Amino acid sequence: MAPNGTNGNHHLVRGLKAGIYAPIPTFFLPDNEELDLPSFEGHVVRVAKAGVWPLLSGSMGEAHHLSHSERSALIRAARKALDATGLTDVPVIAGVGAGATREVIELSREAAEAGADATIAILSGYYAGALASDRKALKAFWTEVAEKSPLPVIIYNYPGAAGGIDLDSELITELASESPNLAGVKLTCGNVGKLTRVCATVSEASFADQFPRKNAAFPFLVLGGFVDFLLPSAFVNAHGAITGLGNVAPYTLAKLYTLSEAALADPSVLPEARRLQAIASRADATIAKAGVAGTKFLLEKLYGYGGAPRRPLHAIDTGAGEKLFAHPDTRALVAVERELSGKSQ
Repeated sequence: MAPNGTNGNHHLVRGLKAGIYAPIPTFFLPDNEELDLPSFEGHVVRVAKAGVWPLLSGSMGEAHHLSHSERSALIRAARKALDATGLTDVPVIAGVGAGATREVIELSREAAEAGADATIAILSGYYAGALASDRKALKAFWTEVAEKSPLPVIIYNYPGAAGGIDLDSELITELASESPNLAGVKLTCGNVGKLTRVCATVSEASFADQFPRKNAAFPFLVLGGFVDFLLPSAFVNAHGAITGLGNVAPYTLAKLYTLSEAALADPSVLPEARRLQAIASRADATIAKAGVAGTKFLLEKLYGYGGAPRRPLHAIDTGAGEKLFAHPDTRALVAVERELSGKSQ
C-alpha cells in the first residue's frame, strides 16, 4: 500500500470514513504564547479514544495565527501521540488554508511531509469582493489544489470565515465529479438543503463507480459543520460532521452518530437518538456563540487545560465563561458526556 505522507508508518493507509471529526484547538503557553504540545497531544488522544477523529489547524485551531513550522509541529505531535497510545489507524486531517493558491499547495506538501493523511482547504476571504461571484475562479482554486496536493483534499465551505464566499451545491458536485483527489466537503454554511442536494448526487452508489477517487480509501464525504442536524442528515445519506462540540463532548457525539445511523434500519432507537440530538443541538448553539475562547474555557473547566487564544483573540471574560459553563444547555451536555465516558466528576 502507498504511504500517507512520511509519518513513520509507511505500511498504513489511514483513509477517511463517515463519523464525527473534531477541529482540535491549538493550545498555547500562558507566558509566551508558544505551542503547548503536551496539552495538545493529550487532547488529541482524549477525543480519539472516544471515537472522534482529529482535524488540526482549522478555524478552531487558530490556523491563521500559526506559522508553517508550527502547523507541521502539530501534525508530528498528533501522529506521535496517537501512535504511542496504539491509535495507529486514526487519521490526521490538516488544515491548509492560506492566502494564495500556491501557499495552500505548499502547506499541503508540508502536511504530507509531517505525517498528515488528508487536508482541508478553505478559500481566503481577503479578496472575497472579487472572488465570490467568480465561479470560474472558485472552481479553479479547488481544482488546482486537489490536483497538486499529495494528499486527498476536503473542501471547507465556511462563509463566515471566507468573506461570505459560499459554494452552491452545483459547484460542489461538479468539483466532486471532476477532481478525483477531493475527499469531501465540510458545510459550515449550515445549509441543510445544500447538504441534501449534494448527498443526492455523491452518496449514490453509482457516483463512486462513475467517478472513482484517486485513492479509494478516501471517498467523497458530505460532512456538516455543526452537529445540530446530525440525525436528520443521516436520513439523506450524509456522512457525519466536523464539529467543535466534539472537543467538549466526544463520547456524546460519537453515540449520537451511532444511533443516527442505526435508526435508518431500526426505528426503535429513534427516541434515544432524538433525545441526544436535542441536547447536542441546544449545546451546539449555546457554546458556538462563545467561539474559540469559549470552547477553551470549557476545556479548562472540564479537563484542566485550554488556556487563552493567541492574540489578537482574547480569553473569554471569566464571568461570561462561568455563565457559559453554568448554562442549562452546557450542563445537560456535560451530564450526558460524564455518563457515557464513565466519569462522575
